[in-house]
Amino acid sequence: MRIPVAAALNLVVLTASAQTVFPSPEAQIQGAVLAAPPDKRDAATILGYTSSKEMVVLRKGSNELICLADDPSQNGFSASCYHRDLAPFMERGRALKKSGKSPKEIDDTREAEVKARKLTMPKQPSTLYVYSAPEESYNRTTGEVKEGNFRYVVYIPYATAESTGLPLKPEAPGMPWIMDPGTHRAHIMINPPAKQQ
Repeated sequence: MRIPVAAALNLVVLTASAQTVFPSPEAQIQGAVLAAPPDKRDAATILGYTSSKEMVVLRKGSNELICLADDPSQNGFSASCYHRDLAPFMERGRALKKSGKSPKEIDDTREAEVKARKLTMPKQPSTLYVYSAPEESYNRTTGEVKEGNFRYVVYIPYATAESTGLPLKPEAPGMPWIMDPGTHRAHIMINPPAKQQ
C-alpha cells in the first residue's frame, strides 16, 4: 500500500516534533507523580532523564515511593511509581536492559540472583503503580497528561494461584489475577477498564 506524499511528510513532521521537545525536570516531575496516589505525590522521590538519556534523581523525597518519569525516547507516555523496597529489583532490571539483555534474559538473571540471595526482593507485598497515555494525550512541555489509564501491580514473590486464591487470568474487567506465579516476580495484576475516549 502506498502512502500519499503529503501524508508521509505529515508523519515525518509529527514524529520529529515529538522527539525535539525534551521535557524539563519540572515537566518530568509533573508527569511522574501522576502515577502515584494523590496523598503520596508531594513526598515521593522522582527519577528522570538528562538530555543525554542518563537517569538521575530529579527530586529526593521523604516517603516510601519512588517515581520514574516517562522515557522521552519512547513514543507515548508511561510513568510509574513503586515502593522503595522494590528498588533493587527495578534497578537491576534497568541495568540488565541497558547492557543489551532480552526480557527473558533479564527475568532469568534476576530469578537466579534472587535464589542465590544476591538480589533482595521485598518480604511483604509491594506495589507498583503505572499511568500511561498515547502520545497525543501528553504535553511534553508541561508534563500534563489527558485521558490516561492506570495499571496496578502488587509483587508477592513466589506466590501462586493456590496460595492467594487468585485466578491466572481476569474473568471480568478490572478483576485482580496473578501473573508469573511461583517465581521471584509473581504479582497481582489489576487493570481497571480503560476510560472511554
